[in-house]
Amino acid sequence: MTATGTQVHPDSYLTLHYRVSLAEGGGDVVTTFGGNPATLQLGLGQLAEPLERCLVGLAEGSSAQFDLEPEAAFGPRNPELIQKVTRTMLDANSNGETDYAPGDLVEFPTPDGGRFAGVLKEINEQWALFDFNHPLAGQRIRFEVEILGVL
Repeated sequence: MTATGTQVHPDSYLTLHYRVSLAEGGGDVVTTFGGNPATLQLGLGQLAEPLERCLVGLAEGSSAQFDLEPEAAFGPRNPELIQKVTRTMLDANSNGETDYAPGDLVEFPTPDGGRFAGVLKEINEQWALFDFNHPLAGQRIRFEVEILGVL
């Protein structure tokens, strides 16, 4: 695809195809190639900030590939984000599901009305161990893009 000159800015509205995969292989984490392209506005959190930074300066009609180290992508894994939660707290603050299993993604409310999620690692009658790191934290990722349109 030949670039036409209109460049992506930090607040651009754009249409693109993109793929996120692990740099070492293992398949796509997410892709729009082979389907409908994504249309989004940068700066609004519709795409992860590390990925948005890669897009700034690219021209409409261009394609690019970025291999990102963990520090430039979703950060290193933080052992402090692996937390035990009491079963009482889990049952009171989760979405009402009662049959939890390791690997489940469980959402919790925040005081300001938002939500955050953790992956259940272990569970027993007294507590549950959650990993609140981003699922791609500590991973080298590959980000491939094709910029279809920039407004």
